[in-house]
Amino acid sequence: MATDTDHGAFVEKFLLRPPSSSHDLPLSGLTFAVKDIFDVAGRETGFGNPDWARTHPAAESTAPAVSAILSGGATSIGITVMDEMAYCMNGENKHYGTPRNPCAPDRVPGGSSSGSAVAVAAGLADFSLGWLARDPAILNRVGRVLLQLPDTGPVVPTRLIIAEDRFHLSSVPRSRVKQVLVDSVEKLFDGTSLVISANAGHVIKHANIGDVVKDKVPSLNSFLDKGNPSGAHYTVIGSPINRRSYEFKSNHGEWVRTVRPNLDPGLGERIWAAVRSTDENVDVCHPVMTELRAALTDLLGDFGVLAMPTVPGDPPKLQTDPTTLHNFRARAFSFLSIAVVSGFYQVTIPLGMYGNLPVSVSLLAKHGSDGFLLNLVETLYDTLKEYVGKL
Repeated sequence: MATDTDHGAFVEKFLLRPPSSSHDLPLSGLTFAVKDIFDVAGRETGFGNPDWARTHPAAESTAPAVSAILSGGATSIGITVMDEMAYCMNGENKHYGTPRNPCAPDRVPGGSSSGSAVAVAAGLADFSLGWLARDPAILNRVGRVLLQLPDTGPVVPTRLIIAEDRFHLSSVPRSRVKQVLVDSVEKLFDGTSLVISANAGHVIKHANIGDVVKDKVPSLNSFLDKGNPSGAHYTVIGSPINRRSYEFKSNHGEWVRTVRPNLDPGLGERIWAAVRSTDENVDVCHPVMTELRAALTDLLGDFGVLAMPTVPGDPPKLQTDPTTLHNFRARAFSFLSIAVVSGFYQVTIPLGMYGNLPVSVSLLAKHGSDGFLLNLVETLYDTLKEYVGKL
């Protein structure tokens, strides 16, 4: 059970050591935490809810992702708290306690990997599953083990596209996030840096993602509010909500109906709504995904990157009223769904604090460009920190 000394991040703490003690392994000497969605042999996986653990047998084998990390030389220090059934982004859990956000203790930690995020942010682990790390170098090393990627040298983006409409929707001043990124790219890729150079004037470009979606993703019209025809400029995307409900019902609906688990009231309403939902518009989800992936691939090219705020504003306070939380989730999903629907790879980079709250920027690259983006983030990070330090 979670304790104050570990910021409430853990459901259970234990040491699970790598099968080899070799110091030559890529993750040797690193520690990691495991989200309670991954199987560990001999343990009941909790999925954020004690009724799930109670009604499922102990795992017969360890999840491939955990096994790969252990074989890479890292040591697990335990299992972390998560949102119930991974069906929320707040990070609160009434059964195991809500992990305490070390940067803003009165705010939600974010989910569904709340304990994993807190374990890393509080310095309790070097990285965690689901896949957070204390610095980009470790994130890169872990990614190459998980995805079996070859090592490659420094990289230069052919273009870095600023999603202007996303930054306009953010409550954080653009100078605090966007300008830090632009200044860093200009310093690194202006032809004078020791890093492989390019012309920053040609690298940095601008686009309104809402316009791209409206023009290039016609199947999305099925999900737009007919009373708000301009909604395409501000909302991406209704389709994952339908798809998520459909997949949740397909995978877990029978268990929910049979067991009737003890759920947080607000979350329980959404879970039961998913279980009782119809399959309306589900067939349209795949065309939306295909069209959005094609549109963004065309926009970015092979080595382009899309830059945008991670979420539209400040993290909600703990125990915020349900209506405010619902509005925050809807706005946040309009940012987060871009990668979810397109299958693009997204990395979120912390950029310090603004108004005593953490801020960040997200970079997205096309499907299959995981290694390229991991390398780029590692290349950018020190310069980003330098410019943040000047603020």
